[in-house]
Amino acid sequence: MDHTILPQTRRELLSMIGKAGGGVAMYQAMTALGHAAETQFSGPPALAGARKGASVLVLGAGLAGMLAAHELTKAGYKVQVLEFQDRPGGRNYSIRGGDKVVETDGTVQDCNFAPGNYLNPGPWRIPHHHRTLLHYCKALGVELEPFIQLNHNAFVHRTKAFGGKPQRYREVATDFKGHVSELMGKALNAGSLDDKLTKEDKDKLLVAMREWGALDKNMAYTGDLKVASQRGYDRAPGGGVGGAPTPSAVNSLSDTLSSNVWTQMGFFFNYVMQTTMFQPKGGMDMIGKAFFKQVGKLVRLNTRVTAIAQNDQGVSVSWEDTKTGQKGVAAADYCVCTIPATILNQIDIQVGPAMKAALKALPYSNSVKIGLEMKRRFWEEDYSIYGGHSFTDQAISLISYPNNNFFKDGSAVLLGAFAGGAGGYQLAGMTPAQRIEAALVQGSVFHPAEYRKEFASGVAFAWSRAPWIMGCCATWTEESRAAHYQNLCALDGRIVLAGEHASYYGCWMEGALLSSLDAITRLHQRAQAA
Repeated sequence: MDHTILPQTRRELLSMIGKAGGGVAMYQAMTALGHAAETQFSGPPALAGARKGASVLVLGAGLAGMLAAHELTKAGYKVQVLEFQDRPGGRNYSIRGGDKVVETDGTVQDCNFAPGNYLNPGPWRIPHHHRTLLHYCKALGVELEPFIQLNHNAFVHRTKAFGGKPQRYREVATDFKGHVSELMGKALNAGSLDDKLTKEDKDKLLVAMREWGALDKNMAYTGDLKVASQRGYDRAPGGGVGGAPTPSAVNSLSDTLSSNVWTQMGFFFNYVMQTTMFQPKGGMDMIGKAFFKQVGKLVRLNTRVTAIAQNDQGVSVSWEDTKTGQKGVAAADYCVCTIPATILNQIDIQVGPAMKAALKALPYSNSVKIGLEMKRRFWEEDYSIYGGHSFTDQAISLISYPNNNFFKDGSAVLLGAFAGGAGGYQLAGMTPAQRIEAALVQGSVFHPAEYRKEFASGVAFAWSRAPWIMGCCATWTEESRAAHYQNLCALDGRIVLAGEHASYYGCWMEGALLSSLDAITRLHQRAQAA
C-alpha cells in the first residue's frame, strides 16, 4: 500500500491534480466530483507579472491565436503574430458580396451577394454553455442575437418515406411519441414490465405516457383535437360561428418509423445542439474582427511560415510574404502555434518525435456549406418558417433558414447545404457551379415552386479544398486520443500548440479558446519558472 500523505479535502485534492496534470485534468476531476459547471471557463487567466522583455511569437491569427496574443499582451509579454491569410479570424469567417473564394486547384468563386447578406462557411452558432466565447463576445462588444435551433414547423425528408414528400417535424415527431406511448401503455397494462416496476412507478408511468403521448382515455393515439394541438390541424381554429377546428389525420406507426424522425429528435437533445443558441449580428466574422481590433497592430498578415526552429535560448520562425515575396525570420523566447495540423505537417518544425507523431496521427474532417441567395424570404411568407433547419437524407443533409431580419423585404441567404461524411466528399468533388446546382435540385424537395424561381446567386465552400487548412476540423478517435493527445498538447521545449485540435471541444470555437487559455497559462508558468 502507498503510504503517501493524501489530501484531506476536495479542494486540496483538486489543487494537487491541477499542479500535476494541468487544467484539463483538474476539470475532469471536478466533473467526477460534481464541482464543474457547464464549461471549464471561470474567467480570464491571471497571467500578470511577465519577466521584463519576455517575448512570445504566435503563429496564426484565428481565434486561438488572437486570444493568446490578447491575454499575453495584457500580462506584459512582447507579442508578434504571423498570419498566412489576408484577413484575421481563420475559420471564424463570413463570405460577403465582393469576396473571392480560392480553392486548392486555383478555382475562384466570386461572391455576388447583395450588401448585408453573407454565408458563414465555418462556425455559425454558439451554444448557451460556451461560456468562454460568450464572455469574450461581451467583453469585446460583439452583439449577439438568437439562433433558432429547433423549429417544429420545418421539414423532415427521407427519400423512401411518404413517397418522398417532406413532412413537418411537428407532425412526425408528435406521431412518433404518440405511437411509442401507446405501445408502452399496452405493455404496462399487459403486465409485461411488472418485474421491473413497482405498482406506484407503473401508475406514474401510465400517466406519463398518456400525457406525453397525447393519448385518449383508452390509452390510444388517435387524431383528436388534443393531438392536433401538437401536430397541427386540417382546419385551424378560427373565430365566430365557423371557428371550430378539425384535427389532422395521424400517420400510421409504419409510416412514422419510415421517417426516421427520432434521428432529428435525438439531434436536438445533443448537448451542443440544445437551445438557447446565439449568433453575432452581421456575421460570424464579427468575433474575429473584435479580437483583431484589440491585437491588430501585432499581426502581420499575408505571411507564410516556412520553418519553425528552437533552442535553449528561444524560437525562430522563417517566413515569406505571400504578396511581395519578402523573406524574414521572427524570433521570440516562446511560441504559441495555432496552425492546423494539416498545414503544420508540411512545415519543417523542430519538435520532438512524440509531437510530430501526434500531428501526423490527426486527420481532419470535410464539410461543405452552400449559401443560396434568394430574391425573397419565401420560407417565411409562404411556409411560416422562421429560422431552424429542414433535414434530408440527400447529400446536402439539411437546409437552414436565416435567423436575422425576420419579415424584411428583399433578398436573403439560405444555407442550402451543410454536408459532412460521404455527402460532403461527394459535393467537394464537384465544381462550385455543380455544387450549387446539386443544392438547388435537392433543396427543391422542400420548396418546389420557389427554389428555382427565387434563386439569385450562390457560393459553395468546400473545406477540404481551402488551401489554408485543407480540411474542416480535427477528428480524434478514442484510440488516437489515448495514444497522442497529451503529446500534442504538451509543451515541447519552448513551443506549445493551441486550437480546436488541442481540445475536447473539437470543431467548436469554444474548444479553440479553451485550448488557447490552457496553453498560455502553462507557457506563462514555464516562463516564470525559467
